[in-house]
Amino acid sequence: MAALGLDAPSRVKSGDEALPSDLCLKIYRLMVRVRALEERSIKMSKSGEGLFWVGGPGEEAFNVCLGLQLMKGRGPAFDYFHPHYRNAGVLVAMGMPMLDHVRQAAMTRTDPHSMGRNFVGHYSVPEWNVMPVTSAIEVQYTMAPGTALMQKRHGGKGVSVVIGGDAGTAEGDFASCMIWSTRPGNEVPVFIVVTNNGWGISTPACSQHGEKQIADRGKAFGIPGEVVDGNDPIAAWHGLERGFAYCRQTRKPYLLEANVSRLYGHSSSSGAQRVRDEQDCVADFERRLLKEGVLTTEQADKIRRDAKDEADVAVQQALSEPQPKPDDVPTHTYAPSPVDCIYRYDYTGLPGRRHDLGYEEIGS
Repeated sequence: MAALGLDAPSRVKSGDEALPSDLCLKIYRLMVRVRALEERSIKMSKSGEGLFWVGGPGEEAFNVCLGLQLMKGRGPAFDYFHPHYRNAGVLVAMGMPMLDHVRQAAMTRTDPHSMGRNFVGHYSVPEWNVMPVTSAIEVQYTMAPGTALMQKRHGGKGVSVVIGGDAGTAEGDFASCMIWSTRPGNEVPVFIVVTNNGWGISTPACSQHGEKQIADRGKAFGIPGEVVDGNDPIAAWHGLERGFAYCRQTRKPYLLEANVSRLYGHSSSSGAQRVRDEQDCVADFERRLLKEGVLTTEQADKIRRDAKDEADVAVQQALSEPQPKPDDVPTHTYAPSPVDCIYRYDYTGLPGRRHDLGYEEIGS
């Protein structure tokens, strides 16, 4: 991390809010690393090093702040995170190496999230309560009340954080989340997050949403919330902090809408071309830190250079690793069951199974 100069302010302000300068530098460095990772992943999809890209360039400020505030661990005492496919910044802020993201982009057998069998950005980290990402839009919103119910019964301060895009809120799963989170006497601590980039693939949100703000939809269910500038790390940090505090203290849901940018379109399927008239949170935050004297031009150049080098090294490492085999298709897909007449065999691929036969019959 870049060191603070002697004349640097102790805090960086944005309106009436502020963050410590050292925290701002940490956020900035993570944002730069995530942007380098996303741009290298786009290059992979165009060069044949990877087959597909979907991600969140333009959402780095919000995602990094969310990742740094999640209470990371395994089990109901910690936060559960139900992500979607634009959350690389959250995972990197939580501590995921670039290499693990790139392995999925390259679809290698060493991909820890899906063994090279899922799209990039489809994470699953049991050790951190990061629930599996699915390409079926917004189903995570119906999953979150389930883990939140378990957390409320368990006790403690853990909450279930669920995040999706603005277009996905048109799905019934979003309404189901609000209903199941607010049943009278059975409210559960679901932190409902919507990142609004203004687009649903190629359809502008303004042509589909009659409500002025998606966060307003929580009012009918008695869910408090707010809208924050997701391109401003300081505003995003404090908005997230308020949401977490409410869920942890009341054990009830909160709805946060963050306005963000979409800098490279929907995915590689739509070309992933740079959109020049979108606000760039990384460039904006860098300019602010330079102006405040928290960051120097030399430090910024080095941070960007190091991030690019880190991403390039990760790609070279991933490309040297093995690809999945046809026999890997059922591995970790079906669990054995002594009462299941359809899947009578073990497909888990766990240690101690009869890999020489390719399966183990239940009861053998």
